[in-house]
Amino acid sequence: MSNVLVVYWTATGNTQAMAVKVAEGAKADLKEISEIAPEDALKYEKIAFGCPAMGDTFEEAEEFLEWYLQVEPGLEGKKIAIFGSYGWGSGEWMEDWSERVGQTTAVLFDQPLMANEAPSSDDEEACFAFGQRFAQF
Repeated sequence: MSNVLVVYWTATGNTQAMAVKVAEGAKADLKEISEIAPEDALKYEKIAFGCPAMGDTFEEAEEFLEWYLQVEPGLEGKKIAIFGSYGWGSGEWMEDWSERVGQTTAVLFDQPLMANEAPSSDDEEACFAFGQRFAQF
């Protein structure tokens, strides 16, 4: 088992494509939320969470939020990263999510990583580099 987990939820496959590249860069274990219990996710030292925008706020991604709420209390002191895709707006949901993380003692890595719609080849390179940097964080 790696000490780094990339865990995600996807509706269209765009965030999954990002997650694959982040995990490759971090040399991390990769799981969709349905593949890992919250308590097992918390066994990792570092966790990169991927969730797409389903509206203007983080809370609108209900399926992911339900799973994340089970993990959130155990994030105290852990190093985490957040990323996801969006199809409209400018990523307001990531601002909400960042603020939410800021209200805990979890240590947020870098600025959230976002891709508009399906990740381009440049976005995929950015995801890989994000994963590499997160693994070193």
